[in-house]
Amino acid sequence: MFHNALGYAVELGLLPANPADTVQWHAPKAAVALSPQTVASPAQVQAILAQVALMRPDLVAFFACLYYAALRPEEALALRQSHLTLPAHGRGTMILTGACPRTAAAWTSNGKPHELRGLKHRPTGTVRIVPIPPILVSLLRQHLRESGTASDGRLFRSTRGGPLSESVYGRVWHAARQAALSTAQAATPLARRPYDLRHAALSLWLNASSAPAEVAARAGTSVHVLESVYVHCIGGQEDVISQRIEDALDAGSRARRNRHRWQQAARRTAATTVGLSVTCP
Repeated sequence: MFHNALGYAVELGLLPANPADTVQWHAPKAAVALSPQTVASPAQVQAILAQVALMRPDLVAFFACLYYAALRPEEALALRQSHLTLPAHGRGTMILTGACPRTAAAWTSNGKPHELRGLKHRPTGTVRIVPIPPILVSLLRQHLRESGTASDGRLFRSTRGGPLSESVYGRVWHAARQAALSTAQAATPLARRPYDLRHAALSLWLNASSAPAEVAARAGTSVHVLESVYVHCIGGQEDVISQRIEDALDAGSRARRNRHRWQQAARRTAATTVGLSVTCP
């Protein structure tokens, strides 16, 4: 922001050049790779969701969307019944059209902390289709039966019908996490934030499918970002790759041993031939 302000001063003729361009120091880049310590297993997520069901049953489906569909919280807040296809059996579908990020009321057009916007890093009007597993279909159908929707069709709302507050669902998540995890686990970064449910989902999808392009399309991100962030959370391939490296090394060793045996055999053959030539009349 300061650099842009100086650039604007140059445009106005107040400065001959932007002095910030002469500074050679650059802030070090923050690590983008996700730590595996934050990624919860399916069993751990289910245990936390069970505690949420005891505290705030109307929020179970909200957190389930973050895990089973890898939604961002602001995408789940914008979800409406019309965006869902929920068959009685089998997989369903979500058609995401926007998000409701929380920001300062002074920066929104409606003067409220939440404002409907397009999908993150996508042109206005872009939609994203996300297939959802039967377990999430069941939870969403249950949510509609028991909690209904807001007047505008929103699935998730506050007790008074307004936008669901980050502080509200954050407190519920932290309380449920403390109750579901052991003391040692709760002291770690494991599933510390609701957003970590999305991380857990994408780590699971990548490990289960080995199809980063499809996972990226469902998650609404790029393959490059996906592989950069989750590079340490993709397991199950280390043994295969290590075995291939060892096989390649063994192949080289076998080739060297074979060459050594061939050379020895050749020397023995040559020696025998010389001996025969000497003893023969």
